[in-house]
Amino acid sequence: MNGAGWAEIVITIGVTLGLAWPLGAYLARVWQGQRTWLDPVLKPVERLVYGGCGVKADSSQGWSGYAASFLAFSAASFVVLYLILRFQDLLPLNPQGFAGLSPDLAFNTAVSFVTNTNWQSYVPEQVVSTFSQMAGLTSHNFLSAAAGIAIAAVMARAFAANRAEGLGNFWVDLTRICLYVLLPFSLVIAIAYVALGEPQSLLAHVKATTVEGAHQTLALYPTASQEAIKQFGTNGGGIFNANSAHPFENPNAWTNFIEIVSMNVLGYACVVAFGRIVLARREARALVVVMALFVFGASAAIYAAETQAAPALVAAHADTGVNMEGKEVRFGAPSTAVWTAATTGASDGGVNAMHDSFMPLGGGVALFMIQLGEILPGGVGSGLYGMVVIALIAVFVAGLMVGRTPEYLGKKVEAREIKYAMLAVLILPLAILGFTSAAAVLPAALKGLANPGAHGLSEILYAYSSATGNNGSAFAGLSANTPWWNTTLGIAMLLGRFAYVIPVLAIAGSLAAKPKLGATAGTFPTDGGLFVGLLIGVILVMGGLQFFPALALGPIVEHFQVLQTLAAR
Repeated sequence: MNGAGWAEIVITIGVTLGLAWPLGAYLARVWQGQRTWLDPVLKPVERLVYGGCGVKADSSQGWSGYAASFLAFSAASFVVLYLILRFQDLLPLNPQGFAGLSPDLAFNTAVSFVTNTNWQSYVPEQVVSTFSQMAGLTSHNFLSAAAGIAIAAVMARAFAANRAEGLGNFWVDLTRICLYVLLPFSLVIAIAYVALGEPQSLLAHVKATTVEGAHQTLALYPTASQEAIKQFGTNGGGIFNANSAHPFENPNAWTNFIEIVSMNVLGYACVVAFGRIVLARREARALVVVMALFVFGASAAIYAAETQAAPALVAAHADTGVNMEGKEVRFGAPSTAVWTAATTGASDGGVNAMHDSFMPLGGGVALFMIQLGEILPGGVGSGLYGMVVIALIAVFVAGLMVGRTPEYLGKKVEAREIKYAMLAVLILPLAILGFTSAAAVLPAALKGLANPGAHGLSEILYAYSSATGNNGSAFAGLSANTPWWNTTLGIAMLLGRFAYVIPVLAIAGSLAAKPKLGATAGTFPTDGGLFVGLLIGVILVMGGLQFFPALALGPIVEHFQVLQTLAAR
């Protein structure tokens, strides 16, 4: 550890927060349907989309109608993507000649990209054609991200409304977010990546000669355009198996910095936009502070852990002073630390290190950040509505402590909202611990495990935490491309996305129908240090619902395996 390393972490987080404010102000205008500087170019395109799709732009949906549209769109997206992947050998732009994916792998991949998880049970450059990558996976990097941001817009409207029934129109939100936010900013970022050395090509491969004179075949894809939305939409799921550790996806320090910033800036911007629409900017800053504190704390812990010598190297008298095994050595431990904290606190974004090779503390921090539920700052949109759910629980606890009906941003928080909130947050530990317990003892699951014992259990726990949290990063050491893993991880992704979003939309519908109240002398303050501390406490408790019971799984699984061995004898 040194001063330069700490400065790199602070500057990276600081620049991200600084850019989030103007982006959040712009995003608020998009959510509200107000005029933007892109209107002269994009307004005609927007009207064309509405006319071609039969969308009534001035109609508003209740929470159930909005949820039905969201589910219908996601279901149709899954079917189309599944068919593209299954039959990619019959489709154009397949210069590699790849066969179609197996049914279980196509299911897993389609679910993964539709839910904004982007888990990869395959080696992309050896499995996925150029058409599947562009028309299938990249398009859903836009659409799944836009769907998540749309849910955040609904939450903002719910708090701003006064006895309203409508929450907006899903199809309008999806169109405007894609047209005015994701597409133009991704285009600018992609051009920057091309200028900085990332390839953008429809060729299958290129022949190269190494410095030793050997011949090498390098896979090529339209990498820069995919990388832009992969990071900006917190998607993950890169063109290459190594993701952002691959030099084509991340060739130098500038691209590395842009990728770290872009993967988190839109998550913070959603919170800023929320504060502007609800007219609660100070309360929004409190949410941003909590997010940033967790990211910095996780970065600091990982940086401290990964700048210690690995015990195995010390024992072998090969101590380098830094544990760089599996890291992106071009960028060093500080970049690895802040990247890992940012990706595990968000929705992957494409790892540039193997978490399996981290020191125990570093790997534990990454795992814990995922288990907090994609809220720090979370995936685009999901970070905001996840934090609002936590805030509702926090003010409810505060209300119980002082003996009055709790309020948050002018809305009374009653039993109905808390029931929905607890339904949302409890789906995470139920799915994570349930699937982990089953996978730790079933032979079909254990076949894909490279490491036995406690480390193997961590790999299983990380996989289901990542899938349920719609994160998509992996601990490595797990061969997940089997029917068991593809199917169960796909189900976990579905639960993590839709079993969470539907209660959130129900909360929004309930809050929107309530009157907007003014603050009184008895209103619990939600814009200061006391509320920040309360939020941190509730988040830690929510994370503990998964993390600490998981620690007890080790002895239980070991005992079960002993019984199996005795029974076999």
